Amino acid sequence: MLEKPKKLTLVEQVADQLQTLIESGQWPVGTRIPPEPELSETLGVSRNTIREAVRAMVHAGLLQTKQGDGTYVCSSSVLGVVLQKRVRQSTLAETLEVRQALEREAARLAAERRTDEDIDSLKLHLDACAAAEEAGDMEAYSGADIRLHQAVVTAAHNELFSELYAHMTEALDHSVRSLSGLIPEIGLYRRSHAKMIDAIIRQDVEEAAEAVHEYISYSRNDLKRLEEQS
Repeated sequence: MLEKPKKLTLVEQVADQLQTLIESGQWPVGTRIPPEPELSETLGVSRNTIREAVRAMVHAGLLQTKQGDGTYVCSSSVLGVVLQKRVRQSTLAETLEVRQALEREAARLAAERRTDEDIDSLKLHLDACAAAEEAGDMEAYSGADIRLHQAVVTAAHNELFSELYAHMTEALDHSVRSLSGLIPEIGLYRRSHAKMIDAIIRQDVEEAAEAVHEYISYSRNDLKRLEEQS
């Protein structure tokens, strides 16, 4: 049965304002939010109201309180919290399947829509991967690899796509780092990535998608070897 809409309580109104600050990017992830007295004075409400609103945001997964240090933004949206929790419950094999679906479509869209600015960004991140490979720094390579894929998604110019992919970065980073120690020839991955970027620049949609299939296949083979060793 339908009910008359209820007015938001003062705590709910304050919580909505805090959520807006987080989701708009005014309070990015990692930001320590102002202390209770400052928020209380700024918003013109009691410290108890602030405390309850912050507690609601902590429960929602957007804020994290560190004893003796303050309260920090730990996620950019409620959607991100839900996705991250679900992805952390997934296996590496499932993550790779999702990566292929997302990154294949991102590469196709990027090949259609990339701009000159996108090209510069893609080349920059590809060079970072090459530099990390040459230095033998797998930690740096893993980070550069994630940023390269994010740049491809950005070049697809679909805000919803970018938001969804950004929320999966934690799990994607985990999959890259979990497999990187088993990669006997990291150059195979870099060459596949270089092929993908070249195809995007030339706006060859099918070749860009095929390059994604190629490096995901390498990852599946590495995962298989990991499972055989365990």
